Amino acid sequence: MPDASPRERPGRGWLLRLVIAFGFAQGAVSMARPAVSYRALALGADERAIGVIAGVYALLPLFAAVPLGRRTDHGRCAPLLSLGVVLISGGCALSGVAGTLWSMAVWSGVMGLGHLCFVIGAQSLVARRSAAHEQDRNFGHFTIGASLGQLVGPVAAGALIGGPDMAGTSALALLVAGVLAAVALTSLWRIEHRTAVKSHGTEGDRVPVGRILRTRGVPAGIFVSLAVLSATDILTAYLPVVGEHRGIAPSVVGLLLSLRAAATIACRLVLTPLLRVLGRALLLTVTCLLAAVLCAGVALPLPVWALAVVLVVLGFCLGVGQPLSMTTVVQAAPDGARSTALALRLTGNRLGQVAAPAAAGLVAGVAGVAAPFVMLGALLLLSSGIALRSPAKPGRVRAGGARTGVPLRRKSDI
Repeated sequence: MPDASPRERPGRGWLLRLVIAFGFAQGAVSMARPAVSYRALALGADERAIGVIAGVYALLPLFAAVPLGRRTDHGRCAPLLSLGVVLISGGCALSGVAGTLWSMAVWSGVMGLGHLCFVIGAQSLVARRSAAHEQDRNFGHFTIGASLGQLVGPVAAGALIGGPDMAGTSALALLVAGVLAAVALTSLWRIEHRTAVKSHGTEGDRVPVGRILRTRGVPAGIFVSLAVLSATDILTAYLPVVGEHRGIAPSVVGLLLSLRAAATIACRLVLTPLLRVLGRALLLTVTCLLAAVLCAGVALPLPVWALAVVLVVLGFCLGVGQPLSMTTVVQAAPDGARSTALALRLTGNRLGQVAAPAAAGLVAGVAGVAAPFVMLGALLLLSSGIALRSPAKPGRVRAGGARTGVPLRRKSDI
C-alpha cells in the first residue's frame, strides 16, 4: 500500500472521526469484558471457566485475521469497519441475554471477531493515509480511541453491575454496551473515499506469509504487541476476580481499570517527545521491563490505594507497546502487504488472547487468582529483551523479497 496522495489526505478530520468511532467500539468491548466475567460468575463459573470464555473471545479472530488482511491490502477499509461495529454490537447484546456459559462463550467469540474486523480496517486506513514520518504520531493518536474506550467502559460497567442480582445487572451492562457500539457507526460515514488508491499489487502478487514473518522487525513487533495486549486483556478479565477474592467492590474495580486506561492516554499524548529522547527500541525495552515488574506487583496483597498507583504506572508503560509495534510492523513489511502484516500482528495478539487467559485460568485454579499476573510479568520481561534486539530503522522490503537498503525514517529521527 503506497502512502496516500495529498488529495486523499486533505487534513486529519478522518483521523479524528476514526478515533471517535474507535472510542465507542472499544468502550463497548471494555464494558462488556468485565460484565461477561461478572455474569459468568453469577451463572456459576469458576476461574477456569472465566479463562475459557475470555479465550474464546480471541478464537474466531485467530483464523480470520490473515484472510481479512489480504482482502484489505487490495481493497477498501471502510466496509470492514462497519461490519466490525455490527458484530461487536450484536455480540455484546446477545451475551446479555444468553443463559448458559457455552452460549456466552459463543457470543463472546462474535464480539471478538467484530473487534478484529474493526481494528484491521482501522489500522490499515491509518497506514494507508499516513506518510512514513507521520505513522508514529498517527498510530499513537489512533490508539487514544482505544484508551478512551478502556477508560469509560469499565467505569460504566462498574456503575451498572452490583447488588444481589448480579446476573441481571451484568446483563443490563451488556445490553448497554451493544447500544454504545452501534453509536460508532455515526462517525464512519464516508470516512474513506470510494476512489482511494489501492495497493500497487494485485491479488495474484500476494507476498507469502512466511516471507513476511521472516522480514526483520516484523516478528519483534508481533511479539511485543502480543505481550502488551495479553497484559491488558488479563488485567481486564481477571481484576474483577481478584476484586471478588479481596472484597473490592465492582465499582472500585471499574475505577481501577479506568485509571489504568487514563494513564495509557497520557502516555500516548506525550509519545512523540518520548520517542525523540529515547528512540523506538529503547522506549519499548524500558517500558516493557517496568511493566513486567508492575504486573508481578499486582499479585501482592496491596491496599486499594497502592494497587491504584501500580495500575496507573503500569497503564503508562503499556501505552507504548501497541502504537510503536504497529509502526514497526508497517515500516518493516513488504510493499503491498502492509495490511497482511498488520493482520499477522493481530493474529499474534489473538493467539495471546487465546493462550494467555487459558493459561491464566489453569494457573489461577492451581496457585490462586494472583498467579496469572506473575505469569504476565515473565512474558513482558521476555518482550523487553526482544524489543532491545529489534532494529531501530528497518529497511523496506519490496514485494519480491529484496530489501531496498534505504532505512525508513521514523518521526523520532526527524
